[in-house]
Amino acid sequence: MKPKVYLETTIPSLLVARPGRDLIVAADQQTTLEWWDTRRGRFQLFVSELVLEEAAKGDRLLAGRRLAAIAPCGVLKASDAARLLTVQLLASGLIPGKAAADAAHIALAAVHGMDFLLTWNCRHIANAMTVDRVRGLCAREGFPAPVICTPYELMLP
Repeated sequence: MKPKVYLETTIPSLLVARPGRDLIVAADQQTTLEWWDTRRGRFQLFVSELVLEEAAKGDRLLAGRRLAAIAPCGVLKASDAARLLTVQLLASGLIPGKAAADAAHIALAAVHGMDFLLTWNCRHIANAMTVDRVRGLCAREGFPAPVICTPYELMLP
């Protein structure tokens, strides 16, 4: 069985974004495209209702492209367990209140047993200073957290 990957909203966003002028963003976009074209077939891909909501915002043309890209993905539903874990992540201070959606992405991936959470959000999700403690909190609540990583880290040989 293929490993399960939760795609946080930054993945479809960079996948279809107009080419970035910033060199770091442009490199992230290129890596996302490469992962999508060469590696995604090795995984079962999932998004959540939250990802669908976030992807639908903004420029209509780009929103349409984001939604089309993730249309084949399985959709994870919010649950009481995911809402409670979100609250616990926020209450812990590991994820700030202003980033409640980021806590929800982590909670949804953990509650639904994803193997990986793929993101470019390195401020609140794939943050090396907090990721181990976030995963520990999830595990203490009975939900082994997925490996939280960027597409760079999920490039298989």
